[in-house]
Amino acid sequence: PDLLPTCNGEITTMSFLQDVVDILLQYVVKSFDRSTKVIDFHYPNELLQEYNWELADQPQTLEEILLNCRTTLKYAIKTGHPRYFNQLSTGLDMVGLAADWLTSAANTNMFTYEIAPVFVLLEYVTLRKMREMVGWPGGCGDGIFSPGGAISNMYAMLIARFKMFPEVKEKGMAAIPRLVAFTSEHSHFSVKKGAAALGIGTDSVILIRCDERGKMIPSDLERRIVEAKQKGFVPFLVSATAGTTVYGAFDPLIAIADICKKYKIWMHVDGAWGGGLLMSRKHKWKLNGIERANSVTWNPHKMMGVPLQCSALLVREEGLMQSCNQMHASYLFQQDKHYDLSYDTGDKALQCGRHVDVFKLWLMWRAKGTTGFEAQIDKCLELAEYLYNKIKNREGYEMVFDGKPQHTNVCFWYIPPSLRGMEDSEERTSRLTKVAPVIKARMMEYGTTMVSYQPLGDKVNFFRMVISNPAATHQDIDFLIDEIERLGQDL
Repeated sequence: PDLLPTCNGEITTMSFLQDVVDILLQYVVKSFDRSTKVIDFHYPNELLQEYNWELADQPQTLEEILLNCRTTLKYAIKTGHPRYFNQLSTGLDMVGLAADWLTSAANTNMFTYEIAPVFVLLEYVTLRKMREMVGWPGGCGDGIFSPGGAISNMYAMLIARFKMFPEVKEKGMAAIPRLVAFTSEHSHFSVKKGAAALGIGTDSVILIRCDERGKMIPSDLERRIVEAKQKGFVPFLVSATAGTTVYGAFDPLIAIADICKKYKIWMHVDGAWGGGLLMSRKHKWKLNGIERANSVTWNPHKMMGVPLQCSALLVREEGLMQSCNQMHASYLFQQDKHYDLSYDTGDKALQCGRHVDVFKLWLMWRAKGTTGFEAQIDKCLELAEYLYNKIKNREGYEMVFDGKPQHTNVCFWYIPPSLRGMEDSEERTSRLTKVAPVIKARMMEYGTTMVSYQPLGDKVNFFRMVISNPAATHQDIDFLIDEIERLGQDL
């Protein structure tokens, strides 16, 4: 009650916000301090019992509010910590953080130029630049920032369906033939999730076989397309993956583009994880053929280290998003405004309220330049190669697939001493399944580092090490290897 906008609230407000900033700055500095834990782990029931989190009728004092802030950060995972490798989005960028603070203070909505003039223009400029990097002439086309790669992929499905059957917008799925989409068996679950949400159905997503490195096999794609057509289904979308979630594999985009052209199917590239490599002269060849796609998902909040969330969907054909999604709401998109209405981009979005996600990317790009992002990305890929070279012949390690990883995903099993002499058998497999989860649990309880694990197909639980944090160094990779060995010796 003492804070602005109450009268005389100015002094209290300034000192309160100063205290909050102090708490945040301490947290930021701690995030990069290797002697601090990545995580102060407690089980859910412990955390619930240790503090009172309940909401009350009466207000708390500002002292208590500041305490709540401290407590929350005490148990938060330090995702900017150089030894946090758990997710595809890691790191803590200072300019990105500043931009996020500014965005929250401006607290506006992305639907019209009327209420978000600078932000709307920056979205226009940034998306055009990203389309240019994809390789579309002059950066032509369209796009939008959406709340994450899953939604970007869903937009692509929505637009591809509309392009083929515009009547679906008014009449719904009952008015059109049975559609099918194709994606690799290593693709992200969001392709199926989008099909479910759009009423296409998960059974209509046909999974294409991958080679041993996790890349889609084009001949299998073509075979399945022909098969679907013979059954009377209508293929409407192929979603190729540039940087799969687990293996970091890049599908062969040129071969896929040829097939999409031959059968007149919309080609989408899910580059949520691998799109950032377009910033690197050394690595962007892995996305050769992406310029032939009809749409592309690219998440700057992953490889480029932009604070969450920041995901772009880019579309080659201009105006398609607008006709697919617009509803002409007359209380928001009035046609008789006094400025150029093409900047009222809200009607091409699925959302009405839309967070300003562009500013942090734009400001970071200004601060680093394309070359700064390039250096950061090249460094992460170099660290992944360092890890791979270090463990590929090391005792107690087994690679999940042969050869140097294409992205920063390094997938491996740690084989504890007790399993090293064992013949390949059901017992060995069932014991190996349990190794990674136990090591991961110990890591979290000690709080020293975090790495993800998972099974995949016939492969039992293995570690998937991903590097997207520019703060990580060779020493952190060395630490991780020693830590896995320390925590897994006795298993």
